[in-house]
Amino acid sequence: MQLLDIFDHSCPEIRIPLPYVIAEAGVNHEGSMDTARRLIDEAAEGGAHAIKFQTYKAATLASRDSPAYWDTSKEPTRSQYELFQKHDSFWKNEFEALKKHCDAVGIAFLSTPFDVASACFLNDLMDVFKISSSDITNRPFIEILCNFGKPILLSTGAAHLHEIAEAVEWIENRGNKLALLHCVLNYPTADENAALGMIPALRQHFPQHVIGYSDHTLPGDMHILETAVLLGARVLEKHFTHDKRLPGNDHYHAMDKEDLKRFHARMARTLARVGELRLRALPEEEPARQHARRSLVTARAVAAGQVIGPDDLTWKRPAHGISPRCYHEVLGLRARHDLPEDTVLQWADLDRN
Repeated sequence: MQLLDIFDHSCPEIRIPLPYVIAEAGVNHEGSMDTARRLIDEAAEGGAHAIKFQTYKAATLASRDSPAYWDTSKEPTRSQYELFQKHDSFWKNEFEALKKHCDAVGIAFLSTPFDVASACFLNDLMDVFKISSSDITNRPFIEILCNFGKPILLSTGAAHLHEIAEAVEWIENRGNKLALLHCVLNYPTADENAALGMIPALRQHFPQHVIGYSDHTLPGDMHILETAVLLGARVLEKHFTHDKRLPGNDHYHAMDKEDLKRFHARMARTLARVGELRLRALPEEEPARQHARRSLVTARAVAAGQVIGPDDLTWKRPAHGISPRCYHEVLGLRARHDLPEDTVLQWADLDRN
């Protein structure tokens, strides 16, 4: 599946489509190219369609007194600047090399830019730009990214409806295709705070755009992502690591390759049970159609030539005769021959006057 395919609305959906899955590696490489390549390999092995990193320099992202907004019992660094400085060593050369590795193993490369300089060189490496929830009110940056003319993935974490609508308007004014990813900007997000009802709400308010979900809950059995798909998420993004036991940063609420495999297996089973999004009788129901439905039946003996009236009819199983839907058509017809009580009526039994 190609990421650009999700923006195609040309064909109505007759099944819930399989989601496009982005493994959010972020900076879980911790400055090691070997680890970054391992993350790419394991994301591909787990079945992710894309792997996404983050590209920034601490000095252009956060002021020195910016406070933490994460669980400091898991990541003890209390300054955003200090944390970002630990993980901002990758730049143009490193991401070009990671893009080549992604191409070699058959997974799409993405990275979220957090400044104009990184956006400029990432433009040559990606088909789509991802905008972080933290930049949903950053109009000049959003407009700069839109000017590259590529589709936009925009996370909506911590945003009110009017803020989302405002950002959507900025993007629509530039003509970019858009996918909105519901997100709860809390690390980790408790399952009961996942607020998955916002997915159909986004579909209601922005039916012209693709809707997805960026997840910060603990992986568990991956049921949160499964529910998100059933509610309409076409794109899924979740933090990804090679080792959930590692301390700090985004490892503790990330999925690994085994979680991803588990999700795909669950999702395939669930979608098989959901089936097609259209109403029809299934072939497996044909015996019930024939035997559990009813036919018009004589409630008493009817003599040949007698006009059929309401007192002459009842309806009983099976559906081997005239359907009760034709009740009013049968009234007033004549019996072609003697009809004993409890006769399952056929059209050959009746004559018009």
